[in-house]
Amino acid sequence: MRVPPFYQKPGWQRFFAGVAVGALISWFVFLYQFGVLQEKQLQLLTTQQSEIKDLQDRNNTLIEDAKKLNESNKNKLKIQDFKVEFINQKKHDLGTLNLHILSDAVIKDLNHLIGKDIESVSINKELLRKAIENKQYTLDDKNYKLQIYAIYFDTTLEITLNIQLVK
Repeated sequence: MRVPPFYQKPGWQRFFAGVAVGALISWFVFLYQFGVLQEKQLQLLTTQQSEIKDLQDRNNTLIEDAKKLNESNKNKLKIQDFKVEFINQKKHDLGTLNLHILSDAVIKDLNHLIGKDIESVSINKELLRKAIENKQYTLDDKNYKLQIYAIYFDTTLEITLNIQLVK
């Protein structure tokens, strides 16, 4: 087989020359467009990486601040509720209704403490003790005095009381 003699025909020579030049031009256009797109992607990637680093630094700072705030707020807890218990209720033969009335009276006396800092209430526990122990409570024509047996300071102020009959 033999190669046809296209080199002698100028129309074919121009066609092949045009194909070669077109291939070169299209290759350079492709390289230019690919380079421009890659440069844009690289810029986008670097800006996103810097944003991610900034956001991570900000997040770490906020987490540390939240931890410090939580630690400081642990010391500033507030009283939210009361729990009153009696240890010698069977000795005075008081019914559940009378015990409930007594505990409500104590809680009514302590209601001004709701929302106060536990730290400030625990500092003034002697004042709290005197406020409860110096008051007489009347049930069924009998006067009772309460003595504080134990106090537990938390968001729920737990008070354990001793009941004494006043004669």
